[in-house]
This record gives sequence, structure tokens and C-alpha cells, in this order.
Amino acid sequence: MSAYRFRALDAGSREHSGVLEADTARQARGRLRERGLLPVAVELVGAGGVARSWAMGRAVRTTDLVLLTAQWSTLLDAGLTVEQSLNALIDQTERPVLKQLLAGVRSEVAAGHSLQQALNAFPETFPRTYRALTGAGERSGQLAAVFERLARHLEAGFALRQRMLQALIYPVVLGVVAFAVIVGLMAYVVPQVVGVFVQSHQVLPLPTRVLLGISTLLRQFGVLGLLLVGAGAWLVARTLREDGPRRAWHQARLRLPLFGSLARLLDSTRFASTLAILVGSGVPLLQALEAARDVMANEFLRAGVDTALEAVRQGQTLHRALGAQRQLSPLLIHLVASGEATGRLEQVLQHAARQQQAELDNRVGVLLALLEPALILVMGAMVLFIVLAVLLPVIGMNQLVH
Repeated sequence: MSAYRFRALDAGSREHSGVLEADTARQARGRLRERGLLPVAVELVGAGGVARSWAMGRAVRTTDLVLLTAQWSTLLDAGLTVEQSLNALIDQTERPVLKQLLAGVRSEVAAGHSLQQALNAFPETFPRTYRALTGAGERSGQLAAVFERLARHLEAGFALRQRMLQALIYPVVLGVVAFAVIVGLMAYVVPQVVGVFVQSHQVLPLPTRVLLGISTLLRQFGVLGLLLVGAGAWLVARTLREDGPRRAWHQARLRLPLFGSLARLLDSTRFASTLAILVGSGVPLLQALEAARDVMANEFLRAGVDTALEAVRQGQTLHRALGAQRQLSPLLIHLVASGEATGRLEQVLQHAARQQQAELDNRVGVLLALLEPALILVMGAMVLFIVLAVLLPVIGMNQLVH
């Protein structure tokens, strides 16, 4: 049987939607009519079906995938077959989009495909690493153990992202509020206060004249400036869709002080941790390198791994191929060389990933700790400038009076 996603109307013209199983779309429509529903749309879930759409891939959140993998690992460890575990997952999940997704996977498995082939039908939801590990688990007969490692890997990555987002909330809110307050002062409050001195025809101090000029620009050309900024952002985003400009921009980002080394360390950590779990699960090295390359965010670093991959394919050792690019962390290269020499590549990669993760946490913590006082200092300097620009003419008038 295959899974079909449907939309139908009941006798009261209320719309119903969901997923049902049938051999053909015609049989699915017949089952809907047996329920007293009028079919509006019946679409196959799976190859070419709606569940493989980009929108559905986006609808499955990272938290959904983490929880799904952990539950799947538990069910497989309890001795259930792949199809039985899929049935259990479909029964217990409450989100319609997940029911639809799992029904599509189950229909592919029921059609005789392996689980990896079934997941390959939904690349927007299941990353390449996920699918490669699933295939390795099937071939080795250790699917439950592989899913357990995969669940831990996904949980660790999600926890890191959550920590970074939580740490960024306060500085971002502070920056937005400070910017809004300063713009409001410059556009509406300052002109009314300083306008009194302008009407007195006295010579205004330089800070006051600068403040008036900025205020005039904001009031007269503020909307135009926003439109120009929006158009510029759209143009930059469109340009960066091209491979060449995007790779050049990613290469330039690596040269930025502080942020460049942080981006390099982040991708090195992702690469090492993903490669460790793939190699440890029995995935061939070339296939593992391809999947580990795909988790890297920087296009320039990814191109370097591509070059190293070709060198490994031609017989070169992994540490020499990666070291020739001089792009990943030197510590990672040395540890990979040690792992290849001792035959303990998996353990060494795990050690490298843990070390780099600890260093990444420390750097991110320092950066976020510095970001908040830096924003406060910048906001204070801008407010001080506004206050001085307003008070200097008052001080000048008092001196003239005395």
C-alpha cells in the first residue's frame, strides 16, 4: 500500500485533511466516500508527492527531528522492525506534517526499499549525514545503536544552537531598543529642542550643528534611506546566490578579526564530530567525507574539503590531504595524522571534536560577555553626544548673559 494525503469535505461543508493508505488513488477516494466525505484532493505521499516539497521540509523543525530520532532509537532497541517502529511513531505523533512524513517513509519501505532509500525520498527533512548513518546501520545490522548515536549527535548540536540563541537574546533586544530610542530622539525630540537656539540666530557649536544635520537627514530622507538599504540588501542577497561571489564572500569572512577564527573553528568542530560518528558507524571514508563536508557552512572551507576528498580518492592519506589545504584547525590535522598512524581514527576524531567544542564554547562565551558591555558603551556614547549637543548652546547663552 501507499500513503495518500487528502483534503475532503463533509456533509456540512467542513474541510478535513490527513493521510490514509490505499493501493491506488481511486481506492483512496472510495474509502473517503465510505466515510461520508467528498474528496477534494488526493495526492501520493512519497516519490513525486507533496510530502517531498520544500515547504514540508521546512515545516519539520529541528526539535521534531531530534525527538523523532530518539523515539525511533528506543523502538528499534526494543526489537521492533523498521515497519513496526514506523507504525508506532505514526500512532504517537500529534503533528500532521510528521504523520504525513512518516507515512511517506512507511510507504517507501512497504514497497520494498531499504530505510536509507526511503529517507532519500525526503532530502529536505533528513540531512545527508542522517541518511548515510542509516545506511551504515542497516548494512551492519546495528541500526538501533546507530540511531542512538545519531540522536545524541543531533541533541548536542541543537543544545549548542539553543545556548547561543539564548545568550544573544538580551544583546539583540538591547541593541534594537537603543537604536529605536536614538532614532526617535534624533527625528522628533532634538529638532524641537534645538530649534529654539536656531531661532535666536546665535552661532551654534559644532556638535549641535552636526546633530541638526543628522536630524534633518533622518526626517527628510529617512524613508528613502530605508528603501535604499532594503534594495541594497536584496541586491547583495541575490548576488550571493551565485557560487563565485558567495565563495569569495565566505573567504573574506575568514579574514575578519575574531569572527573569522570563530567561523573556522565552528566548521572544524562540525566536520570532526560528523566524520567521527560516520567513520565509527562503518561508513566508508570517502562517503563519510562527502557527508561531513555538507555540514560545513563556509563555502570556501567546503571547497577545500572537496579538494582533499579528490586527493584521498587518488590514494593520499587523510591528514596530508587536509593539511595541504591549510584551512581547518592545525590541531585537527595533527590528531587525524595520529589516528591514521595508530588505527584509531574514530577515537581521535571524537577527541578532536570534544576539544574543539570546548574551545568553541569558551570563545563564544567570551564574545557574548564582551558584546553586552560594548553595546552599552556605544549607546552611552551616542546619548552623551546628543546631550552635549543640546546643552552646549545653553551654556553658551548663560555665558553671554553673565
